[in-house]
Amino acid sequence: MRNVLYSFLVLGLLFSCGPKEGQQDLGVSEFQTALTAESKAQILDVRTIDEFQNGHIEGALNADVSSAAFQQIASGLDKDKTVFVYCLSGARSASAAGMLKEMGFKSIINLTGGMLAWQSANLPVATGEAKQAGSAGLTEATFAEKIKGKPMVIIDYNATWCGPCKQLSPILKEWVKAQNGKVELIEIDVDENQELAKSKKIEAIPYLEMYKNGVKTWSSVGLIGKEELDKSVGSGQ
Repeated sequence: MRNVLYSFLVLGLLFSCGPKEGQQDLGVSEFQTALTAESKAQILDVRTIDEFQNGHIEGALNADVSSAAFQQIASGLDKDKTVFVYCLSGARSASAAGMLKEMGFKSIINLTGGMLAWQSANLPVATGEAKQAGSAGLTEATFAEKIKGKPMVIIDYNATWCGPCKQLSPILKEWVKAQNGKVELIEIDVDENQELAKSKKIEAIPYLEMYKNGVKTWSSVGLIGKEELDKSVGSGQ
């Protein structure tokens, strides 16, 4: 009887101390090892934009867990692939990991100790140029100036968190290259140019526009192929 009780006790400890299904909390060494082993890893820095720009893990997307944009940005990631999440010390990222699990992500790895642990281990840190406070990017006036005098230009409105935008980008660049200078490509991040996106009433991305001598001749929402792009040139003639 004593042996049976002991066996149940051991099993209970194993199940209670094991990682949650689909969610793991790893120390910095294990986190880096898992990150290195992942091809095109999905990394979420859930701190504020100022914290992110002062130093972050290379390749990470910034999705402030306290902002309304967190779920929107996270929804652009592949739920079937592992998501690596971190903050400053591990508290906010633990909360974010729970939110990601509720959203249907199957594999989430949280960095315990966060950036403090990462920096203490002397691991590489990337930095970004801080945005000017209150800057909303391009306005309609500055946008008009940007395309002024250009015979034909295609505008790609996108965002770093947008999966379809990432799929469209190489298609678009290859197509523009094939036009032999006839069409110029301008890429605009809607998060960095919110005033322009609002004035144009952009509700979904990727969103494309074609302009000829400053006049809009064509637009399209969503992922498209080369045939539709060829038609856009015809529309701009």
